[in-house]
Amino acid sequence: MPDSPIDKLKSQATEAQVIEVLRSIYDPEIPVNIYDLGLIYSIEVDATDAIRVHVQMTLTSPNCPVAGTLPPQVEAKIQALEEVAEASVEVVWEPTWTPERMSEAAKLELGMEDPGEPRFPRPGFTSMTVNRRGRDHPGTHGPGPRRNIDKRDQDSPGG
Repeated sequence: MPDSPIDKLKSQATEAQVIEVLRSIYDPEIPVNIYDLGLIYSIEVDATDAIRVHVQMTLTSPNCPVAGTLPPQVEAKIQALEEVAEASVEVVWEPTWTPERMSEAAKLELGMEDPGEPRFPRPGFTSMTVNRRGRDHPGTHGPGPRRNIDKRDQDSPGG
């Protein structure tokens, strides 16, 4: 029997609560919650009788030090939701987790650039990294931090 409209509404509301719970659980080695980190692959909510939630998740590595504790923690927190009668968590390894699975918010939190975004939006200008001595090739070490300059800055007097 297909889900009734009421069951669909219950499922959607429960899924939103589950996501809120998942966003409260953090990877102990990375200061990002497991949902935005991209560790959650699917959330299935069955609201036909009692509400049952099944989550498929992964870990950043099969050798993750919290492999034995994080999935049961996730299951317990979902099970603690008042509406949920049963919760289960399944750890899967395919597809393999990669940083591309992270949300934009997580990438920003970790200072990662979006590789799809142009770094220099002004047409006709490129950038090169130089140190204070003006060296622009790898392996050159000079005092002070490296900085980005525009090609336009190089062409200007005194630049």
